[in-house]
Amino acid sequence: MTFTRLAAFAATTALTATAAFAGGHIDRTGWPESFTVGTGSQGGTYFGYGSGWAGLAAEQLGLSGGAEVTGGPMQNMALVHTGELPFGMTTMGPAAESLAGTNPIAPGLQMTGACAMFPMYQTPFSVTALASSGITSIADIPAGARIGFGPAGSTSDTYFPAMLETLGVEFDRRNGGWSDLGSQLQDGLLDVIAFAAGVPIPAVSQLEVQTDINIVGFTDAELTTITGAFPVSRFDIPADTYTTLTAPAPAVAMWNFSVANCDLPETLVYAIVDVVMSDNERMVGVHSASRETLPMHWDKNTAMMWHPGAARWFTENAGATIPADKIHGM
Repeated sequence: MTFTRLAAFAATTALTATAAFAGGHIDRTGWPESFTVGTGSQGGTYFGYGSGWAGLAAEQLGLSGGAEVTGGPMQNMALVHTGELPFGMTTMGPAAESLAGTNPIAPGLQMTGACAMFPMYQTPFSVTALASSGITSIADIPAGARIGFGPAGSTSDTYFPAMLETLGVEFDRRNGGWSDLGSQLQDGLLDVIAFAAGVPIPAVSQLEVQTDINIVGFTDAELTTITGAFPVSRFDIPADTYTTLTAPAPAVAMWNFSVANCDLPETLVYAIVDVVMSDNERMVGVHSASRETLPMHWDKNTAMMWHPGAARWFTENAGATIPADKIHGM
């Protein structure tokens, strides 16, 4: 079953084809009866997206699957590497640090037991403040501002403080889940939230329903500084992402990948990748960030070894050219 063939069918036909694929035409040796995906905090995109693909894969493959709240990309790399969780989600920066042995959760441990499975979407780094604060630019952030950076060890917490320091911002660093930080911002306990999450971010969408906010973009000079110093690229948050925006908001972004423990059965990972990647319309129905969950983005994996099952799917169905020395066990 190929991606091009599936793309030619209507959504209902694709559903039937995937169900048939999962129903007994593959070797299920070593498959678990259930699985869990490490995500992030509630109110963040990771939790919604991860819950969605876990539920979809479980339904299509006849398994029991769900998501687990975690500290985000860094912790997910550790959990998947050790096998405590079979699947997780990470970004390229934390993945590279984990493989290099600089993951703060376990310094010195090279987390080579986590393998790339499929591309998810880009994570924009964006700043949100209450409109009443008067903060409309990075330069407006006052010295000593109380800034929420998400869960400790998350992509935002790992990179955003350093980015803002590079831009000359002085701040009081705070951590917490996105929903909790959103409540703190609304209650005046925070001045700014520095988000790193796929858009639309549920916590931001909830905030703009309840109060007036500013989504603060970066200037061209700030973008040049940040992209030159960190593993990110420019990303404009589309104006239709939030009702607050009247024009695209200039930001930076980093790619996200779902990861699998490298020792999981090849056929299991192949089947899950097939479910997720073969019908993008269905995935967008799971979470709107899935608009970028497309086979052509296989090449955005710049850090990790590929799981053999994932590498085989992208080679057979997306025209990927993955060298053998980039595939685990090859």
